[in-house]
Amino acid sequence: MIALDGGRFVMGTDGPEAVPGDAEGPAREVTLAPFAIEPYAVTNHRFAAFVAATGHVTEAEREGWSFVFAGRLPDDHAPTRALASAPWWRQVHGACWRHPDGPGSEARPDHPVVHVGHADALAFCAWAGGRLPTEAEWEYAARAGRATRWPWGDAFDPAHCNTFRGDFPRGPAATVPVDAFAPNRFGLHNVIGNVWEWTADAFEAPNGWAGAHAIRGGSYLCHPSHCSRYRLSGRTGGDRAMGHVGFRVVSARWSTGGSATRT
Repeated sequence: MIALDGGRFVMGTDGPEAVPGDAEGPAREVTLAPFAIEPYAVTNHRFAAFVAATGHVTEAEREGWSFVFAGRLPDDHAPTRALASAPWWRQVHGACWRHPDGPGSEARPDHPVVHVGHADALAFCAWAGGRLPTEAEWEYAARAGRATRWPWGDAFDPAHCNTFRGDFPRGPAATVPVDAFAPNRFGLHNVIGNVWEWTADAFEAPNGWAGAHAIRGGSYLCHPSHCSRYRLSGRTGGDRAMGHVGFRVVSARWSTGGSATRT
C-alpha cells in the first residue's frame, strides 16, 4: 500500500477533451481524507490465491462466457455473437479470468486479472482487507499532484502506457505486466492504459445506465480513432466482466472517501 495524505485537489475537467455526456466536468474541488492504495492492479497470481482460499466463482464462470477482443482470437475461430455497439468484442464461451482468450489460453501470473465483474472485485477486496477506491480517490492517486491530461503531461506519449498501437481494431493488443512502464509521482503503475479499473461509485452521467459502475484509466484498447477516455479525468461505465477491466485495492483501515465541492 502507498499511504497518501489526501487533502484538496481539482477533479475533472472543463477542457474540450471532455467526452460529452460522460460528466467529466465541471472541474470541482474535492477534499479527501488520508487513504492508502496499492501501486498495482490486482494480478492473476493474487486472484488465484483468493479463489483457492475462498472457492469464489466469478461472474464470467457462472455465465459460461465473456467478451474477448476479436484481435485476441485466431483467424479460424468459429463465428460468435458480437457486441452491437462495439463489434470488435466477441462472445467467447469458456472465457474467464483463468482463460482470458477462451479455452486453451492461460492467464499470465504477473498480468492484471480481467473478466472480473464489480461484485467479483468487491469480494476480492473484502478477502484482502480492503475495498475499491472511490472515483475521487482513484483520480487523486492517479494525478499524483498534477493537473495535466496524463500523468506525464498534456501531450500523449505511447511510451508511457499500454494503449492500442496500429490501425484500430486490427491488431493483437493485449495486457502487459502490472509493473510495466514507469510509475507516476506517487508510485502507481499503469493508471493509464492496460486495464480499466473498477471504482466503488455508480456511473452517474447522462451517458449512464442502470447498474453501471464507474471505471477509470482506459485500457490496452484505447485509441484516438474510437475512444479518448484514457485520460486522468476520463471516465465511463461498466456493468459486466470483460477482457479489459480489472481493479486495484484501497486499504479499509483508512478513510472511506471524500466530499466533492463544486466551485
